[in-house]
Amino acid sequence: MSQPEIVQSVLGEEDVVSRVHLGGEDELFVTPTRTLVYRAEGLLSDESVDEFSHAAERLSVSEGRRKGKISLDYGLDGTKTIGLSVKRLDEALQPIIEGVLSAAGVIKDDESVVQSFRFSELTFVVAERRVVRHIGSAVWDEDYESYNYNDVTDLAFEDGSVATTVVLTVDGRQERFKIPNEEARIVREKLSKALCAHYDVGSLEEFRVMMAEQEEQEDAEDARDNTDFGKGPDPLSANPGELADEPANGTRAGEEAQQTESQTVEATSTGSATAETQSVQTPSKKVADASDLGFEASGFEPPSETADPSAELAAEVEALREVVEAQTEQLQYQQELIEQLIEELRRGR
Repeated sequence: MSQPEIVQSVLGEEDVVSRVHLGGEDELFVTPTRTLVYRAEGLLSDESVDEFSHAAERLSVSEGRRKGKISLDYGLDGTKTIGLSVKRLDEALQPIIEGVLSAAGVIKDDESVVQSFRFSELTFVVAERRVVRHIGSAVWDEDYESYNYNDVTDLAFEDGSVATTVVLTVDGRQERFKIPNEEARIVREKLSKALCAHYDVGSLEEFRVMMAEQEEQEDAEDARDNTDFGKGPDPLSANPGELADEPANGTRAGEEAQQTESQTVEATSTGSATAETQSVQTPSKKVADASDLGFEASGFEPPSETADPSAELAAEVEALREVVEAQTEQLQYQQELIEQLIEELRRGR
């Protein structure tokens, strides 16, 4: 349908998103940023176009028996009013509310209003991605509340004798507000449909099932985060030879014992008395070191003065080797137990 020439000149390249017939040849044209009211030529006036920006701080409505008014308050720039028939009031108000909410950043530029409702001093706007609620004499001002569907985890309706309570669960808390029973059915339909469309589900029951599954998944992830020990304690995953306790000292003692053994054999072949004395004293020192490190349970005793030094050294090395191997097996067993425990905790057992 073509637009009057005077309207086209004012619109320029801006698109018309809504067009409302006001009676006679008068029309209302709504764009994303403003509303244009076209008055056709009459007996008392010429053809004209009035422009109303959507960048208003306050939107209010008043209505009488036959005439209604939509007022846009621009703060220091004053107030502009659109007069129209009460029969056309709601039809014209819907796109204007969408334009004002979009201009104020309450809804996104590409987000449309599904439907707006006015219940005495409660204005309830169902948009594609959120619900906007305002309480007061105005339809909208800066004192409003907005609930994004991304934060909604449940929606319920509680029937009453006079009014129905809408229960919206947002971020774990319930937002409750009452609507007249005669309007409850349409509100339930529009709000449920918008919420389900946002989550791409077919009904509120499917939406609740989805929310329950997401909650279970988040709880499981939190449990895994609280019990995640990484790759396990580094000291228990180290090689026994890298530890600073008994196994490392035992290994060094074995190496020194082998070196002493070669020295003792050489001293015996030359018949040196000094070497014999040294070969006897050295094993005794090593036995004391092993005792200090807690190797008493190995079962060996210090060699006697008349014992063969080579045999005693060999026995000492063998005893130390058995202790190291026992300690290594114990550490490996403990490491396996810890790794098994960590794996079970990660699986939430």
